[in-house]
Amino acid sequence: MDLRLNSISHHYDDLEVLRDISLDIPAGRIVCIVGPSGCGKSTLLRFIGGLEKPTRGEVLQIGEAPADSLNPLTYVFQDFALLPWRTVEGNISLVLNDHGVRGREAEEIIADVLARTKLSEFRTAWPRQLSGGMKQRVAIARALAVNPAALLMDEPLSALDSQTRELLMDDLVGLWTRAPFTAVYVTHNLSEAVRLGHRIVVLSRRPGEIREIVEIDSPLAGRDLAEPELDARQKHLWALMRAEAEAADKELAHG
Repeated sequence: MDLRLNSISHHYDDLEVLRDISLDIPAGRIVCIVGPSGCGKSTLLRFIGGLEKPTRGEVLQIGEAPADSLNPLTYVFQDFALLPWRTVEGNISLVLNDHGVRGREAEEIIADVLARTKLSEFRTAWPRQLSGGMKQRVAIARALAVNPAALLMDEPLSALDSQTRELLMDDLVGLWTRAPFTAVYVTHNLSEAVRLGHRIVVLSRRPGEIREIVEIDSPLAGRDLAEPELDARQKHLWALMRAEAEAADKELAHG
């Protein structure tokens, strides 16, 4: 299932947040959205997921979601959103139970997503026993359990330290390499975007408009940020954003 954004614009009262965003998100690709603070990245993601409606424009789903998809558009947040009174297995089973999936079918799905996210031995652990990186693995496993047509990922690694972030990026690359999925990945981290994105959408400062779309064709599994091509892409992204990021920071500082 592809996603298509047609002329998305949005205002909160007199504040213009987004202006004329048109974008295609093809199935089986990771599309990263970057831009300065306050440019509307997370707002755009909420429109894609149907949590809010834009002032103008539309989000279209082109084609069918997988036949066994329980929730076509599924979020992964930066704060993990785990229930502390449920185990790893319990947090994953909750989303399945909400869709009427129980018993042996649920057990098989849980076992599969735990194996894919390297969490099988932590099935009965409580969230308080897990590191930040492992909590985010649980959140990703929970999202995968409903077999979404697209993952909507809002700064999923920003709460983690640099070493854990690197490991989670490797995990995401491994998951995608074994079974390509569609994702819209919002981040302020350009190295994440270059490491994970097939397409990187650069938004201007508020009101957010598309400044440029950068395509990266090299295989995810073989990417090394030290390679001249990827290093050049990251520097190009920063060159696009730097002046506007500084202006956005000053604007936010002054309310």
